[in-house]
Amino acid sequence: QLPVAHRAEADPVPLPPEEPLRAECEHFLSCLGSRQAPLPDGANALRVLRVLAAAERSMEAKGAPMRELSAPGDRLGPGALVHPTATVDEDVVIGASTRVWHYSHIMPGVRIGERCILGQNVYVGQGVKIGDRVKIQNNVSVYQGVTLEDEVFCGPSMVFTNVINPRSGLEKKDQFKPTRVCKGATLGANCTIVCGTTIGSHALVGAGAVVTSDVPEHALVWGVPARQSGWVCRCGETLRLKDGQTTCAACQARYELKDDALRLKEQ
Repeated sequence: QLPVAHRAEADPVPLPPEEPLRAECEHFLSCLGSRQAPLPDGANALRVLRVLAAAERSMEAKGAPMRELSAPGDRLGPGALVHPTATVDEDVVIGASTRVWHYSHIMPGVRIGERCILGQNVYVGQGVKIGDRVKIQNNVSVYQGVTLEDEVFCGPSMVFTNVINPRSGLEKKDQFKPTRVCKGATLGANCTIVCGTTIGSHALVGAGAVVTSDVPEHALVWGVPARQSGWVCRCGETLRLKDGQTTCAACQARYELKDDALRLKEQ
């Protein structure tokens, strides 16, 4: 049922004659003299600024809910969105127009670029660096020691590691092996990337593959353990080589094979 408005007699609200800003300044000066904490202290002022910033981001995102960042080192670029259920720890930088969705956890010191998408239940380990336009699908953990360059795609539930021979009863954080995924590479759903490897730019790792060694640029690999079965274009289409030359049927990009490496030819 809709509420019905009824006219009534006005109920005046009494207002003190003091000017609010003048009264606040006088209160602040009094606290300086008495060394008492002012009622509206600096922490409250910062909270107001954070709420206003979250409200502005919400308006830019057409009313989407925004999380108020509370850590002093947090920096959120314009148009970025952090879902209220996500957890963002201290000293995190999230680039412009990046989206962090439900129940994700961003650890301290993480740097995330612009226009990225982190799906539901994504974990990003301490100090991880993520480039621009990266897409991380649901249920992916990007552990400490992993670096994702620009335009990397991580498929649903794919797996990174950071220790070769883990033991529950032994601390091995000093044995983390770095993993790098280079620009434009795609990691298929449910694949596993064993630590200490480099995935070359624009490579494509098939769904369910287990990568135990470096993957060349533009290589197509799949299987357990992963083995190369061909080459892929920067647009993702499979390439067919003839005499070390090929042209992508989809985007017309031209490539040549030299010293077992596929290189884009000058257009």
